[in-house]
Amino acid sequence: MTTTDITIHQTFLPHNDPDESLTFYSDVLGFEVRGDVGRGKMRWIEVGPPDQPGVSIVLAPPVAAPGVSDDERRTIAEMMAKGTYAMIMLATEDLDGTFARLQAAGVEVVQEPTKQSWGIRDCAIRDPAGTLIRIQELR
Repeated sequence: MTTTDITIHQTFLPHNDPDESLTFYSDVLGFEVRGDVGRGKMRWIEVGPPDQPGVSIVLAPPVAAPGVSDDERRTIAEMMAKGTYAMIMLATEDLDGTFARLQAAGVEVVQEPTKQSWGIRDCAIRDPAGTLIRIQELR
């Protein structure tokens, strides 16, 4: 087995309303804003946990890539609306406290904190674009 110096640096999640997404990820989740470029719906917003400066989520319009057909745009919009287009897993040491804070903020709850059959305890919410966010409890 060999070691690698490859790390996770950025991942992309879709947004359909950059202002809603910015508010959710910064004010509700508490991530810092590291970049905000573009305008209108064509904005790319980089956010991340304050204590992890090398790891970021880029909130981007999902259909900005050239070559995306009208049919593909409709499919992407339908999948986002159903919450099946994107997913991310986050983690916290205080799942119950985090869940209570998120629920008080009015986030869409998919699953309350639950111990899964494989041993992980987690909950699930959705962001304003429909992205499924699972939050695992760190042990």
